[in-house]
Amino acid sequence: MRIVNSFLEGFRIALRALKINKIRSTLTALCIIIGITMVTIVDAVTTGMDISFEKSMAMMGQNVVYVEKWPWGMGGEYKWWEYRNRQEMQLDYVEKIRDYSRYAENVTASANRGTSVRYQEKSAEGVGLSGTTANYLEIQGLNISQGRMFVDQEVRSGSKVAVIGNTLMESLFEFETPLGKQIRVGGQKFTIVGVLEKQGKFLGLEDTDNRIIIPVSAYGQIFGLRYGLQIGVQFPNQEAFKEGEYELEGIMRRIRQLDATEDNDFALNKPEAFKQQLEGMKAGIYTVGFILSGLSLLIGGIGVMNIMFVSVRERTKEIGIRKAVGAKAWEILTQFLLEAIAICLLGGIIGVALAGGLTVLINQAFVAVMNVSVVILAFSICTMVGVIFGFIPAYRAAKSDPIESLRFE
Repeated sequence: MRIVNSFLEGFRIALRALKINKIRSTLTALCIIIGITMVTIVDAVTTGMDISFEKSMAMMGQNVVYVEKWPWGMGGEYKWWEYRNRQEMQLDYVEKIRDYSRYAENVTASANRGTSVRYQEKSAEGVGLSGTTANYLEIQGLNISQGRMFVDQEVRSGSKVAVIGNTLMESLFEFETPLGKQIRVGGQKFTIVGVLEKQGKFLGLEDTDNRIIIPVSAYGQIFGLRYGLQIGVQFPNQEAFKEGEYELEGIMRRIRQLDATEDNDFALNKPEAFKQQLEGMKAGIYTVGFILSGLSLLIGGIGVMNIMFVSVRERTKEIGIRKAVGAKAWEILTQFLLEAIAICLLGGIIGVALAGGLTVLINQAFVAVMNVSVVILAFSICTMVGVIFGFIPAYRAAKSDPIESLRFE
């Protein structure tokens, strides 16, 4: 019972000391606040990136390889002049890959660009336009919420039909039903036949619902298909994906009529390339964030140690009186350790509260999700900092001579 009572008494004394010296305690905890805020924000951003990545990869389809002129994330192998001279993809590659491949389940073509879309007096800017084949939604893992997707016959005939995303529907139609309405794209009228299910942002940045999909043939009539065509090849499972990737490379070399000694003049791009870029970005955020957080916590800990030495000196007579009435050395040690921990926890509470507000703001522009485990970690760090940097002043107080302490003026 004495141990419990000593802890409770030490905690009450610590709180009373903080209450008496509010400004000093807050200023002492300032670097702790900064450090805890940064630790929490770094974890919130990286956690948000992980969650967003999984959703974004689902938008690109499962077990899909994209055949294009340009590789994704060229990095150190970037040879712009070589890639620039490569042949463009051709629409007839779709049929050839379907005929030659034993593993491919779906093969589609798409061309993409930004455009503006008008409906009566309303317009939407920066809309993502995709000209695709009829099976495009199957590869992308997209679903229709209203209406339907256009069919092969409409693609072959170059019909002016369109499927739009949720954001574009809200921008142009508000409370109207978009199905059957005519919109203008590239100066041409298109009839809306379907609306996509809401998808969200790609990697927390691009609004994938601000889009419109039209037949690739209609796209070619307006913008041409000489540049930027992408061939998507989907395989039924992971095993077929591994075999099919090598097969697809051979098929493309055959289509391009490349000799055995010639390098590929095309790129096989996989969504996994984004994962490598994401890991590099996360590593950079972690490194910078934790270095700055560590420095802030170190400076904050030194500040706590300094203020605890001041506190011990100011309360030397109080220490002498407590020892004179029977307080043990460990009780004095506990009292000042609890005070140091309380200062750090004060910084932790304010830091987590600030991080919560900043997480909400960051999530409006990028992605950030606060994790409960990191809040627990933040308070654990505060406790550890309080113990480490408060121990020496507390130990000095515990070992002080009671007679000398009572004489102190």
